[in-house]
Amino acid sequence: MNGAESLVRTLIAGGIEVCFTNPGTSELHIVAALDRVTEMRCVLGLFEGVLTGAADGYARMAEKPACTLLHLGPGLANGLANLHNASRAQVPIVNIVGQHASYHLRHDTALTSDIEAIARPYSKWLRTSCAAFEIRQDAIDTIIAARTAPGRIATLIVPGDVAWSDVDRSGDSKLFAALPKAPIPAIETIERAAAMLRSGLRTAILLAGNALYGKGLITAGRIAAGTNAKLLAPYPFSRMERGAGAPRVERVQYVLEQAVEQLKEFQQLILVGASAPVAYFAYPGKNSVLASPECEIHTLAKSGEDYVGALDALAAALSLREMQLHAEKAERPPAPTGEITLAGIAAALGALLPENSIMVDESNTSGRGIMAATRGASPHDFLANPGGSIGIAMPLAVGAAVACPDRRVVCLSADGSGMYTAQALWTMARESLKVTTVIFANRAYAVLKREFAGLGVGDPGPRVANLFDIGRPDLDWVLLAKGMGVPASRTTTLDAFAKALRDGFESGGPTLIEVCL
Repeated sequence: MNGAESLVRTLIAGGIEVCFTNPGTSELHIVAALDRVTEMRCVLGLFEGVLTGAADGYARMAEKPACTLLHLGPGLANGLANLHNASRAQVPIVNIVGQHASYHLRHDTALTSDIEAIARPYSKWLRTSCAAFEIRQDAIDTIIAARTAPGRIATLIVPGDVAWSDVDRSGDSKLFAALPKAPIPAIETIERAAAMLRSGLRTAILLAGNALYGKGLITAGRIAAGTNAKLLAPYPFSRMERGAGAPRVERVQYVLEQAVEQLKEFQQLILVGASAPVAYFAYPGKNSVLASPECEIHTLAKSGEDYVGALDALAAALSLREMQLHAEKAERPPAPTGEITLAGIAAALGALLPENSIMVDESNTSGRGIMAATRGASPHDFLANPGGSIGIAMPLAVGAAVACPDRRVVCLSADGSGMYTAQALWTMARESLKVTTVIFANRAYAVLKREFAGLGVGDPGPRVANLFDIGRPDLDWVLLAKGMGVPASRTTTLDAFAKALRDGFESGGPTLIEVCL
């Protein structure tokens, strides 16, 4: 057995069963090992930004890491934008990056680069493997680092000679040491939060991470019901469980003035895995802090602590363990008809969203009404972009669909951001993933138009307006999708959109709907 096979077998032993990859020459011994270790599912992507985004989506839904297999520094660099998003999402990812054979580096050939320097900004843990007999322990350490709460990106760089050198088979049956457990906040921290909730002052609880789904959200819902607190999520959240039967969580508004208005009523703010809310960007003459200056902010659980355990302890301190929660009522809007409007598109999604679906949203300006319209829809998970680097939606949908093959994924993307990683459509087709992608074709970087106005620099002139316009020529998403094997249609009425949605939800593979705005 060589180092490459030892690496792959260790990944499998560590619970990593999916590899998103676009390999090159330096990784071919690892690729060969994937032929021998058939337990690993390999998903090919045509661009590394798709792979890193897919690993993010997989981790959010599977709650464990996949691995990426990337080619040297340039391959890793191609995936950095979505690693930025994954880092902000605090999800576990194992990056395996090939490197030239150690003795070859001195020749400084064309693809030589400082891989560690490229990896470091988004890798909370980083190592270059130095010998084949060490690679098994290196892989174990990488997995443990990735799975350390709240979830981290860990990168292992594997030189070619480490991969192809022989190693002893002994020790392959040894199991991992227990993963480190996230600590519960101090009792004083929990008691302070309980006192705030008993005070009668208007209080909000800002949730992040796994406090927004599963047991954490249920417990938060009981606390809110028992204390009259309001549950909030940051605008840049990762995953939220919502729909009929779920506790109501209100998302902090993106627009600074709207968020300030939304938060001004609260005299107290309790943070669970979240930071105090601030504006996405700075604006001349405006305060970036969104909460009222008089609002007391208390951190119940900081990043890396046990959010669910903290909420359990808080509920116990308040004697609210069995309290009923205020759940969303099942209330779908009627299916709309007539001409295309953004409100009509949101209503159609609310009316038709399948039960237990996963909604991935990067519709930017066009999708602002979708969360409100789907609040009372069938239970579903909602994945957002916590890092702000565009081009995440379709890759995220790929990963979510791989993690949850029995669930329908609805992917909402603007046309501009979709072009960053349109190659994800090819992977959807190749893997027969049940993803229905909706492209909002407004042929503009509309969010930049709004931001330009908010900066108070006047109306954009013709040269600036040209930089916000992505028409001339117009993108044809139907042809783009069909060229990558995804059935697609273009809709110009709400009736046609609703029919295309129904057809997509009933299909056994991916579909795409271009909505002309």
